[in-house]
Amino acid sequence: MSDIGYDSGVDARPQEGEAQFGDFLELLKPRVMSLVVFTALVGMLAAPVPVHPVIGFCAILFIALGGGASGALNMWWDADIDRLMRRTRKRPIPAGKISEEDTRALGFALAGISVLMLSLATNLLAGAMLAFTIFFYVVIYTIWLKRITPQNIVIGGAAGAFPPVIGWLAATGTMAVEPWLMFAIIFMWTPPHFWALALFMRNDYDDAGVPMLTVTHGRRATRRHILIYTVLLAALSIAAGFTAIGGPVYMALALVLNLAFLRGAFRIWRRDETMSEGDNFAVERGFFRLSLLYLFLHFGAILAEALLAHWGLGGWG
Repeated sequence: MSDIGYDSGVDARPQEGEAQFGDFLELLKPRVMSLVVFTALVGMLAAPVPVHPVIGFCAILFIALGGGASGALNMWWDADIDRLMRRTRKRPIPAGKISEEDTRALGFALAGISVLMLSLATNLLAGAMLAFTIFFYVVIYTIWLKRITPQNIVIGGAAGAFPPVIGWLAATGTMAVEPWLMFAIIFMWTPPHFWALALFMRNDYDDAGVPMLTVTHGRRATRRHILIYTVLLAALSIAAGFTAIGGPVYMALALVLNLAFLRGAFRIWRRDETMSEGDNFAVERGFFRLSLLYLFLHFGAILAEALLAHWGLGGWG
Protein backbone atom coordinates (compact mmCIF):
# COMPACT_ATOMS: atom_id res chain seq x y z
CA MET A 1 0.00 0.00 0.00
CA SER A 2 1.57 3.25 -1.09
CA ASP A 3 1.90 6.24 1.20
CA ILE A 4 0.22 9.57 0.49
CA GLY A 5 1.83 12.82 1.52
CA TYR A 6 -0.02 15.33 3.70
CA ASP A 7 2.00 18.52 3.63
CA SER A 8 0.52 21.53 5.37
CA GLY A 9 -1.98 23.30 3.18
CA VAL A 10 -2.03 20.59 0.53
CA ASP A 11 -5.12 18.46 -0.04
CA ALA A 12 -3.69 15.04 -0.93
CA ARG A 13 -7.06 13.35 -1.22
CA PRO A 14 -7.74 11.65 -4.53
CA GLN A 15 -10.34 13.10 -6.84
CA GLU A 16 -13.80 11.60 -6.90
CA GLY A 17 -13.98 8.48 -9.10
CA GLU A 18 -16.69 6.18 -10.21
CA ALA A 19 -17.68 3.78 -7.44
CA GLN A 20 -17.94 0.07 -8.13
CA PHE A 21 -20.04 -2.54 -6.34
CA GLY A 22 -16.95 -3.68 -4.45
CA ASP A 23 -16.49 -0.18 -3.06
CA PHE A 24 -19.95 -0.18 -1.51
CA LEU A 25 -19.31 -3.68 -0.18
CA GLU A 26 -16.08 -2.47 1.42
CA LEU A 27 -18.04 0.20 3.30
CA LEU A 28 -19.79 -2.63 5.15
CA LYS A 29 -16.46 -4.02 6.41
CA PRO A 30 -16.97 -7.55 5.03
CA ARG A 31 -14.19 -9.07 7.16
CA VAL A 32 -15.80 -7.82 10.33
CA MET A 33 -19.19 -8.83 8.96
CA SER A 34 -17.97 -12.40 8.47
CA LEU A 35 -17.13 -12.58 12.18
CA VAL A 36 -20.54 -11.11 13.03
CA VAL A 37 -22.29 -13.70 10.85
CA PHE A 38 -20.31 -16.63 12.23
CA THR A 39 -20.68 -15.79 15.92
CA ALA A 40 -24.37 -14.92 15.50
CA LEU A 41 -24.92 -18.24 13.73
CA VAL A 42 -23.21 -20.10 16.55
CA GLY A 43 -25.34 -18.25 19.09
CA MET A 44 -28.47 -19.21 17.19
CA LEU A 45 -27.56 -22.88 16.72
CA ALA A 46 -26.32 -23.25 20.29
CA ALA A 47 -29.74 -22.17 21.58
CA PRO A 48 -31.98 -24.93 22.92
CA VAL A 49 -34.81 -23.97 20.56
CA PRO A 50 -34.73 -25.19 16.93
CA VAL A 51 -35.08 -22.50 14.28
CA HIS A 52 -36.78 -22.97 10.93
CA PRO A 53 -34.09 -22.76 8.20
CA VAL A 54 -35.85 -19.91 6.38
CA ILE A 55 -36.25 -17.88 9.56
CA GLY A 56 -32.67 -18.66 10.52
CA PHE A 57 -31.37 -17.53 7.14
CA CYS A 58 -33.36 -14.30 7.33
CA ALA A 59 -32.16 -13.63 10.86
CA ILE A 60 -28.50 -14.06 9.93
CA LEU A 61 -28.98 -11.92 6.83
CA PHE A 62 -30.48 -9.04 8.81
CA ILE A 63 -27.87 -9.34 11.56
CA ALA A 64 -25.21 -9.14 8.83
CA LEU A 65 -26.87 -6.03 7.39
CA GLY A 66 -26.88 -4.50 10.85
CA GLY A 67 -23.17 -5.20 11.16
CA GLY A 68 -22.64 -3.67 7.73
CA ALA A 69 -24.61 -0.59 8.75
CA SER A 70 -22.33 -0.16 11.76
CA GLY A 71 -19.27 -0.48 9.52
CA ALA A 72 -20.54 2.11 7.06
CA LEU A 73 -21.42 4.63 9.77
CA ASN A 74 -18.03 4.03 11.37
CA MET A 75 -16.30 4.79 8.05
CA TRP A 76 -18.44 7.90 7.61
CA TRP A 77 -17.50 9.32 10.99
CA ASP A 78 -13.86 8.24 10.85
CA ALA A 79 -13.19 9.44 7.29
CA ASP A 80 -10.88 12.18 8.56
CA ILE A 81 -8.55 9.85 10.43
CA ASP A 82 -8.81 7.14 7.76
CA ARG A 83 -7.10 9.59 5.39
CA LEU A 84 -4.13 9.74 7.75
CA MET A 85 -3.55 6.03 8.36
CA ARG A 86 -1.67 3.85 5.91
CA ARG A 87 -3.89 0.82 6.36
CA THR A 88 -7.09 2.83 5.77
CA ARG A 89 -6.14 5.38 3.10
CA LYS A 90 -7.52 3.22 0.31
CA ARG A 91 -10.95 2.84 1.84
CA PRO A 92 -13.75 4.16 -0.43
CA ILE A 93 -14.16 7.56 1.23
CA PRO A 94 -10.46 8.53 1.53
CA ALA A 95 -9.90 7.18 -1.99
CA GLY A 96 -12.58 9.54 -3.28
CA LYS A 97 -14.81 6.80 -4.66
CA ILE A 98 -17.83 7.33 -2.41
CA SER A 99 -18.85 10.52 -0.63
CA GLU A 100 -19.31 10.83 3.11
CA GLU A 101 -22.94 11.82 2.57
CA ASP A 102 -23.72 8.68 0.53
CA THR A 103 -21.97 6.52 3.09
CA ARG A 104 -23.98 8.05 5.92
CA ALA A 105 -27.23 7.55 4.00
CA LEU A 106 -26.38 3.93 3.26
CA GLY A 107 -25.50 3.26 6.89
CA PHE A 108 -28.72 4.71 8.29
CA ALA A 109 -30.82 2.96 5.65
CA LEU A 110 -29.28 -0.44 6.35
CA ALA A 111 -29.59 0.11 10.10
CA GLY A 112 -33.31 0.84 9.85
CA ILE A 113 -33.99 -2.04 7.46
CA SER A 114 -32.00 -4.59 9.46
CA VAL A 115 -33.63 -3.75 12.80
CA LEU A 116 -37.16 -3.65 11.38
CA MET A 117 -36.82 -6.86 9.38
CA LEU A 118 -35.12 -8.81 12.18
CA SER A 119 -37.93 -7.81 14.54
CA LEU A 120 -40.52 -8.99 12.02
CA ALA A 121 -38.68 -12.20 11.11
CA THR A 122 -37.91 -13.28 14.69
CA ASN A 123 -38.99 -11.19 17.69
CA LEU A 124 -38.85 -7.67 19.09
CA LEU A 125 -36.18 -8.51 21.68
CA ALA A 126 -33.73 -9.62 19.00
CA GLY A 127 -34.48 -6.50 16.96
CA ALA A 128 -34.03 -4.27 19.99
CA MET A 129 -30.67 -5.89 20.79
CA LEU A 130 -29.51 -5.35 17.21
CA ALA A 131 -30.58 -1.69 17.42
CA PHE A 132 -28.69 -1.28 20.70
CA THR A 133 -25.60 -2.92 19.20
CA ILE A 134 -25.57 -0.53 16.25
CA PHE A 135 -26.11 2.43 18.59
CA PHE A 136 -23.37 1.26 20.93
CA TYR A 137 -20.81 0.79 18.16
CA VAL A 138 -21.59 3.99 16.27
CA VAL A 139 -22.45 6.45 19.05
CA ILE A 140 -20.86 5.18 22.26
CA TYR A 141 -17.68 3.80 20.70
CA THR A 142 -17.03 5.56 17.36
CA ILE A 143 -18.39 9.04 18.02
CA TRP A 144 -17.94 9.42 21.75
CA LEU A 145 -15.13 7.33 23.24
CA LYS A 146 -12.80 6.13 20.48
CA ARG A 147 -10.87 9.40 20.32
CA ILE A 148 -10.78 10.29 24.02
CA THR A 149 -9.75 7.14 25.93
CA PRO A 150 -7.00 4.52 25.57
CA GLN A 151 -9.61 1.96 26.63
CA ASN A 152 -11.34 2.48 23.27
CA ILE A 153 -10.66 -1.08 22.13
CA VAL A 154 -12.06 -2.52 25.37
CA ILE A 155 -15.25 -0.51 24.89
CA GLY A 156 -15.47 -1.30 21.19
CA GLY A 157 -15.04 -4.98 22.00
CA ALA A 158 -18.44 -4.96 23.66
CA ALA A 159 -20.13 -4.00 20.39
CA GLY A 160 -18.37 -6.82 18.58
CA ALA A 161 -19.41 -9.28 21.26
CA PHE A 162 -23.19 -8.84 20.90
CA PRO A 163 -23.85 -10.97 17.75
CA PRO A 164 -24.07 -14.36 19.52
CA VAL A 165 -26.49 -12.79 22.00
CA ILE A 166 -28.61 -11.51 19.10
CA GLY A 167 -28.50 -14.93 17.44
CA TRP A 168 -29.61 -16.62 20.66
CA LEU A 169 -32.44 -14.12 21.13
CA ALA A 170 -33.56 -14.62 17.52
CA ALA A 171 -33.95 -18.33 18.28
CA THR A 172 -35.44 -18.17 21.77
CA GLY A 173 -36.79 -14.68 22.41
CA THR A 174 -35.47 -14.95 25.97
CA MET A 175 -32.28 -14.13 27.86
CA ALA A 176 -29.98 -16.81 29.30
CA VAL A 177 -26.50 -17.18 30.76
CA GLU A 178 -25.01 -19.06 27.80
CA PRO A 179 -25.08 -16.26 25.18
CA TRP A 180 -23.52 -13.90 27.68
CA LEU A 181 -20.67 -16.37 28.16
CA MET A 182 -20.08 -16.20 24.41
CA PHE A 183 -20.28 -12.42 24.68
CA ALA A 184 -17.68 -12.47 27.45
CA ILE A 185 -15.24 -14.58 25.42
CA ILE A 186 -15.33 -12.14 22.50
CA PHE A 187 -15.19 -9.15 24.86
CA MET A 188 -12.06 -10.42 26.62
CA TRP A 189 -10.45 -11.55 23.34
CA THR A 190 -10.78 -8.20 21.57
CA PRO A 191 -8.21 -6.12 23.54
CA PRO A 192 -5.22 -8.48 23.16
CA HIS A 193 -6.17 -9.06 19.52
CA PHE A 194 -6.19 -5.35 18.61
CA TRP A 195 -3.40 -4.30 20.94
CA ALA A 196 -1.12 -6.80 19.19
CA LEU A 197 -2.07 -5.12 15.91
CA ALA A 198 -1.45 -1.69 17.41
CA LEU A 199 2.04 -2.70 18.50
CA PHE A 200 3.23 -3.06 14.92
CA MET A 201 0.93 -0.37 13.50
CA ARG A 202 1.63 2.24 16.17
CA ASN A 203 2.69 5.02 13.77
CA ASP A 204 -0.74 4.91 12.16
CA TYR A 205 -2.45 5.73 15.44
CA ASP A 206 0.16 8.38 16.25
CA ASP A 207 -0.45 10.09 12.90
CA ALA A 208 -4.22 9.98 13.30
CA GLY A 209 -4.20 11.15 16.91
CA VAL A 210 -6.16 8.13 18.13
CA PRO A 211 -5.35 7.52 21.84
CA MET A 212 -4.55 3.85 21.46
CA LEU A 213 -2.84 2.34 24.51
CA THR A 214 0.41 2.11 22.56
CA VAL A 215 0.27 5.87 22.01
CA THR A 216 -0.80 7.03 25.47
CA HIS A 217 1.04 4.52 27.68
CA GLY A 218 3.73 3.05 25.45
CA ARG A 219 4.53 -0.42 24.19
CA ARG A 220 5.68 -1.83 27.52
CA ALA A 221 2.36 -1.05 29.21
CA THR A 222 0.49 -2.42 26.18
CA ARG A 223 2.42 -5.70 26.39
CA ARG A 224 1.53 -5.97 30.07
CA HIS A 225 -2.14 -5.36 29.34
CA ILE A 226 -2.09 -8.04 26.63
CA LEU A 227 -0.77 -10.58 29.13
CA ILE A 228 -3.33 -9.61 31.80
CA TYR A 229 -6.28 -9.84 29.43
CA THR A 230 -5.02 -13.13 27.98
CA VAL A 231 -4.82 -14.69 31.45
CA LEU A 232 -8.36 -13.54 32.23
CA LEU A 233 -9.57 -14.76 28.84
CA ALA A 234 -8.02 -18.19 29.38
CA ALA A 235 -9.70 -18.56 32.77
CA LEU A 236 -13.07 -17.53 31.32
CA SER A 237 -12.67 -19.80 28.30
CA ILE A 238 -11.89 -22.86 30.40
CA ALA A 239 -14.71 -22.09 32.84
CA ALA A 240 -17.17 -21.89 29.92
CA GLY A 241 -16.26 -25.46 29.07
CA PHE A 242 -18.12 -26.68 32.15
CA THR A 243 -21.36 -24.93 31.18
CA ALA A 244 -24.14 -25.82 28.77
CA ILE A 245 -22.19 -24.51 25.76
CA GLY A 246 -19.15 -26.61 26.63
CA GLY A 247 -18.28 -30.28 26.61
CA PRO A 248 -15.33 -32.61 25.95
CA VAL A 249 -14.70 -31.35 22.40
CA TYR A 250 -14.78 -27.73 23.47
CA MET A 251 -12.63 -28.35 26.53
CA ALA A 252 -9.93 -30.23 24.65
CA LEU A 253 -9.65 -27.50 22.04
CA ALA A 254 -9.84 -24.71 24.63
CA LEU A 255 -6.95 -26.18 26.61
CA VAL A 256 -4.71 -26.37 23.55
CA LEU A 257 -5.66 -22.92 22.25
CA ASN A 258 -5.27 -21.19 25.59
CA LEU A 259 -1.87 -22.73 26.22
CA ALA A 260 -0.73 -21.43 22.83
CA PHE A 261 -2.33 -18.03 23.44
CA LEU A 262 -0.80 -17.70 26.89
CA ARG A 263 2.60 -18.65 25.50
CA GLY A 264 2.27 -15.96 22.83
CA ALA A 265 1.18 -13.32 25.33
CA PHE A 266 4.08 -14.24 27.63
CA ARG A 267 6.54 -13.91 24.74
CA ILE A 268 5.10 -10.47 23.94
CA TRP A 269 5.37 -9.43 27.59
CA ARG A 270 9.03 -10.50 27.74
CA ARG A 271 9.96 -8.67 24.53
CA ASP A 272 13.09 -6.55 24.50
CA GLU A 273 11.95 -3.15 23.27
CA THR A 274 15.38 -2.41 21.78
CA MET A 275 14.90 -5.29 19.34
CA SER A 276 11.35 -4.45 18.26
CA GLU A 277 12.29 -2.75 15.01
CA GLY A 278 15.04 -5.23 14.13
CA ASP A 279 12.85 -8.32 14.00
CA ASN A 280 9.92 -6.51 12.32
CA PHE A 281 7.56 -7.28 15.21
CA ALA A 282 7.44 -10.98 14.29
CA VAL A 283 6.21 -11.97 17.73
CA GLU A 284 3.31 -9.49 17.65
CA ARG A 285 2.34 -10.46 14.11
CA GLY A 286 2.35 -14.12 15.05
CA PHE A 287 0.19 -13.46 18.10
CA PHE A 288 -2.23 -11.40 16.03
CA ARG A 289 -2.64 -14.22 13.50
CA LEU A 290 -3.06 -16.75 16.30
CA SER A 291 -5.78 -14.59 17.83
CA LEU A 292 -7.86 -14.92 14.64
CA LEU A 293 -7.58 -18.70 14.79
CA TYR A 294 -8.25 -18.66 18.52
CA LEU A 295 -11.69 -17.08 18.26
CA PHE A 296 -12.75 -19.00 15.16
CA LEU A 297 -11.87 -22.38 16.68
CA HIS A 298 -13.48 -21.53 20.02
CA PHE A 299 -16.79 -20.76 18.38
CA GLY A 300 -16.33 -23.70 16.04
CA ALA A 301 -16.05 -25.92 19.12
CA ILE A 302 -19.21 -24.39 20.62
CA LEU A 303 -20.97 -25.10 17.32
CA ALA A 304 -19.66 -28.68 17.31
CA GLU A 305 -20.96 -29.24 20.83
CA ALA A 306 -24.36 -27.85 19.81
CA LEU A 307 -24.56 -30.20 16.82
CA LEU A 308 -23.46 -33.17 18.92
CA ALA A 309 -26.11 -32.28 21.51
CA HIS A 310 -28.70 -32.22 18.73
CA TRP A 311 -27.71 -35.80 17.91
CA GLY A 312 -27.72 -36.79 21.59
CA LEU A 313 -23.90 -37.01 21.80
CA GLY A 314 -22.79 -33.66 23.23
CA GLY A 315 -22.11 -32.21 26.65
CA TRP A 316 -20.78 -33.92 29.74
CA GLY A 317 -23.82 -36.16 30.24
